[in-house]
Amino acid sequence: MKYNYIAIEGNIGAGKTTLANKLAQNINARLILERFEDNSFLPRFYEDPKNYAFPLEMSFLADRYQQVKDKLAHGDLFSSNIVADYIIDKSRIFASINLPKDELLLFNKLFDIIYPTILKPDLIVYLHLSVDDLIEKIRERGRSYELNIKASYLEKIQNRYFDYFRKSSNLRIVITDITNKDLLNNENDFQNFLEMIAKDYPKKLIIARL
Repeated sequence: MKYNYIAIEGNIGAGKTTLANKLAQNINARLILERFEDNSFLPRFYEDPKNYAFPLEMSFLADRYQQVKDKLAHGDLFSSNIVADYIIDKSRIFASINLPKDELLLFNKLFDIIYPTILKPDLIVYLHLSVDDLIEKIRERGRSYELNIKASYLEKIQNRYFDYFRKSSNLRIVITDITNKDLLNNENDFQNFLEMIAKDYPKKLIIARL
C-alpha cells in the first residue's frame, strides 16, 4: 500500500465499519473502529437532542482522541498499516450541526488544543450515497435509535462533510460514489476499490470512480 494510514469516512449508514474491517483484513492492517455502541449518550441524543448533544459530542471527542493516540502509540511489529472507520475531524463536523453557538465555541476551543497532537491519515476515503440509499441501509441494519433519523439531518451531515473537505487543503481526500456497489460481497467491486486507493493522490479533494 502507498498509504500507511487510511481512514474510511461517510455519512450515517454508508458502510464505513464494514469496509474498514474488510480492508484491514486484506492488507493485514491494524484496525481503529469507533466505539459508538459504548456511548450511552447516543440513544438519548436521538430522543432528546437539545439536552444530550453536548455530552454526546464531548464524549465522542474524548474517546476518539484517546483511541487514536493509544493505537498509534503502540505499534504492531507485524503490521505497519492502519485502517480506521473515522477521522478525528468528524467530531468538529458533527458538533457544528448539533451544538448551539455558545457550546460550539467551547467545543472548538478544546478541539483546537488536541487536533495538532493527532497524526492525520495519509488517505481519507469518503463513501458517498444518496440520502434515500442511506435511509434504506439504516433501516436494514435496524438500530432502534437510528430508525427515526430524518432525511434533512443526513443531508446536513453530507453537506458539512463536503464543506469541510473543500477547505482542507492539507489532507488527501478521495470521494467515491458507491451507489449500486457491494464492496463486501462483490469481489470485483472490492478489487476496483483496492486499485483506486493504490493510486498516487495529491493532498487535495479528489472525486474518483470505482
